[in-house]
Amino acid sequence: MSQKSVQGEYYFRKMEMASGFNFTADGKFKFFFSYGAVDRSATGTFSVEGDTLKLKSDKEPGKDFTVTSQSKQAKGYSLIFNDANKYLLQNILCVFLADGQKQEAYTDSNGEVNIDLAHCDTIYVQHTLFPDIVTLVKDKTNNNNRFTLSLNPSLEQVSFKGIDFKIENDTTLTCIPNYFLEMQDIKFVKE
Repeated sequence: MSQKSVQGEYYFRKMEMASGFNFTADGKFKFFFSYGAVDRSATGTFSVEGDTLKLKSDKEPGKDFTVTSQSKQAKGYSLIFNDANKYLLQNILCVFLADGQKQEAYTDSNGEVNIDLAHCDTIYVQHTLFPDIVTLVKDKTNNNNRFTLSLNPSLEQVSFKGIDFKIENDTTLTCIPNYFLEMQDIKFVKE
């Protein structure tokens, strides 16, 4: 299939959610997503390989948070998130990996997680309102256990990393459930 087969606007609507793509002849796309109080967007380029549509967003995946300070304290692990919009500080998923075991915790209304682990190899974070590729906070070489993080403006954008779409005809794009669109029967239809 050629890129011409996906030019135009494609929309997916489900209950109170609406989203859409605009694909142009020069291989670029724009995307919007609106669900309740959450609005997301993306821009980038696309390519077609057979019946697979691949997106490369301008957003760099895994960079939705920045570690602004870190230190070593007595015991346990603490993550503290800061942002001007205090509502965004709650329900951030924090994933702690230690010796092949995974433990998850969510930030409280103050944007904090405190977990009583003696050892942790790796820590990742992901915002539940703006899910995308997780952000690495701590790797095995980092011995710190207290981290302060800020939310980056990229949070509202979508990277589409690892999400490919199938071209089912010249009018429908589908994909399997993923970290961003978790529902079944995802179909973007050309209008």
